[in-house]
Amino acid sequence: MSDLSYAEVSARLQARWPEQKMDPTLERVQRLVELLGDPQKAYPVVHLTGTNGKTSTARMIDQLLQEAGLRTGRFTSPHLETVRERITLNGEPISEERFVETYAELEPYLEVVDAEQEHPLSFFEVVTAMAYAAFADAPVDVAVIEVGLGGAWDATNVADGTVSVITPVAVDHAHILGADPVTIASEKSGIVKPGGTTVTSQQSLDVLEVLMAKAAEVGAPIVREGLEFGVVSRSVAVGGQLISLKGLGGEYDDVFLPLHGEYQAHNAATAVAAVEALFGAGEETAGRVTTDLLQAGFAEVTSPGRMEVVRTSPTIIVDAAHNPHGAQATAETVSEAFAFQPLIGVLGCMKDKDVYGLLEAYEPIMETVVCTRNSFLERSMPAEELGELAAEVFGEERVLVRPHLIDAIDDAIRLAEENAIAMGSGGVLITGSVVTAGEARALLVRKPKDAE
Repeated sequence: MSDLSYAEVSARLQARWPEQKMDPTLERVQRLVELLGDPQKAYPVVHLTGTNGKTSTARMIDQLLQEAGLRTGRFTSPHLETVRERITLNGEPISEERFVETYAELEPYLEVVDAEQEHPLSFFEVVTAMAYAAFADAPVDVAVIEVGLGGAWDATNVADGTVSVITPVAVDHAHILGADPVTIASEKSGIVKPGGTTVTSQQSLDVLEVLMAKAAEVGAPIVREGLEFGVVSRSVAVGGQLISLKGLGGEYDDVFLPLHGEYQAHNAATAVAAVEALFGAGEETAGRVTTDLLQAGFAEVTSPGRMEVVRTSPTIIVDAAHNPHGAQATAETVSEAFAFQPLIGVLGCMKDKDVYGLLEAYEPIMETVVCTRNSFLERSMPAEELGELAAEVFGEERVLVRPHLIDAIDDAIRLAEENAIAMGSGGVLITGSVVTAGEARALLVRKPKDAE
């Protein structure tokens, strides 16, 4: 039992090099996991990268594996409200007690690596190693691991994926990963490993060529959405959609997915193919994916902060889209699944993102946008600056500026209620960044009495 408190551990982690900075080397984290006995080799890994859809797809894979009777570990980032969300066992965030114990077990080795290396271990490197150690200690039958940033040089890449999943690649983190999808795809293809199977979502032709070349180079079979697997049909349903999928092992019809948006149907197809690829690695696991499994597994899928309805009367949606590709998908989903009259947007963005592209994606669906700022002051764009950009896209008469998120939400709700058209209803969409989505959830989602 450690004498450290959860707050003390959180503070020590936050004092480390922040995760949005990237040093292209695996030396530090490789040294750390070696000292720990390479826990990431204790279980098969499904490794995910891509620009959008990683976390939702990871959650789907995790749920399907649990439904198949496996004990799972899942590592995703960033978190919405608590860092413990990043490390889950059987879908539940690791407890505060176990989080502290895992850190305490690693801390002596952190000091060794910090002393040996030019730069000390970063926040993300330490949390990644904590996840691998926690999963080995549990132990889990399989770990579902989402990269933090990129692929080749991401700290998670000390693991070799039995299955490597690449969700749609677009431009994001351009100052680190590159300014075009092909360059970014080259970095992300670094998770493709010899002997593993690569599962790729729909990609542009030039991106697909990069991924296929990498798979051929290392000798990894590759399966592609739209060819070996994909979405056969989908229709909007109350609370989500009804989908039929073509998998690697057959077709699965009339599966209810309690998530909105065409992109989530494609995420589901990718998740099914990943599970099939994992189970197909040995004869003893063949045929374990069935329509009944998918119906039961997907029925339990949630995706917090992704087109999540957090309140009604008026309906308030929280979405973590933070680049133009994601924002376009969100805008299409809102138009398909809801009939808001009007839709009021609340937008809080990071200044290192393509904010103009975000605004252009949302302009057709939002009657008014309320520009605000989340609490991540080092990276977030000031509300006044965001408002100036928004005025260029929306026109000044459709823009409000409220520096504090709670005031922005209150004004958006008021506008949605006051301007609701007869026989219609107004709605509020809070979006722009993962941090904004997380802080909105903290304000709006009622927690159980025993919640953190």
